[in-house]
Amino acid sequence: QSTIPKIFLNPQRKKIKMDGGLGSLTPDQRQAVMMQAQQEANQQIMQAMMDKMVLSCFKKCAGTSGDRLDTKEQSCMAMCQDRYLETREQVQQALQKRQGMS
Repeated sequence: QSTIPKIFLNPQRKKIKMDGGLGSLTPDQRQAVMMQAQQEANQQIMQAMMDKMVLSCFKKCAGTSGDRLDTKEQSCMAMCQDRYLETREQVQQALQKRQGMS
């Protein structure tokens, strides 16, 4: 069972009014809130990286061959995405390690 008060579970990302702020929470609840915030920040970092991958690889690999990628462009896209995904994995491991140190 989660120790996060229901007021902090906010999947619609609406503004939350906190009457007492974090000071009114127990230490465990504060830690849970902080961990959730860190996880959300990590997810935003990863999403930004994926968005950058798509744009960067497309700009690098897609030519003027029309509305479809030719074999060379497809190969370029695959290799480019592989490099980004390998980097993503390294970043994710570093973020998890950093989160574990907190």
